[in-house]
Amino acid sequence: MSISAGLAADKETPFKAAPAASYANHQSNAQITIGVDPYVTADKVTLAFGKLNPNQYGVLPVLVVIQNDSGQAIRLDRLKVEYAGPNHERVEATPAKDVRYLKPPQRPGAIEGPGGKVKVLKSKKNPLDEWVIEGRALAAPMLPPGQAVSGFFYFQTSLQHTATLYLNGLYEAGTGKEIFYFELPLQ
Repeated sequence: MSISAGLAADKETPFKAAPAASYANHQSNAQITIGVDPYVTADKVTLAFGKLNPNQYGVLPVLVVIQNDSGQAIRLDRLKVEYAGPNHERVEATPAKDVRYLKPPQRPGAIEGPGGKVKVLKSKKNPLDEWVIEGRALAAPMLPPGQAVSGFFYFQTSLQHTATLYLNGLYEAGTGKEIFYFELPLQ
């Protein structure tokens, strides 16, 4: 009995985002609320990604939470998210499926042993090739009325003072009408 209780205590607690309006950086428009939170502190990163810290490899994960309080379903399949730095330089979000290629695995080394025999050493695994990168990414194509969706977007930059996140490409599913863009500070 004590062994199973110990194993249950070791299991990872599931990651769950808070409501969009609860984040310090949130904005509402047309009954849609978006909250953002950059994950740069060790506590936050560990909670969401476990041992993997994407910031160590030049990848900034930003949590985006979208709450739809309108009466229309919202299409998210054309959502475009950009990071804008203090000098107005823009960085588009790297698709979650491509993050693993930002840091390629190291080439295996080889050593020459006695008698001229060559031994090939094992290469190290790519640290960004983890399920949590794609598993925690925002991937919902549609957001029904009264529902919320959350997930991460990944940027090849570090968090800079006065940086903002631009989101556009949200459309009402029934009418095709584009919803005004969102601009949220990250600090």
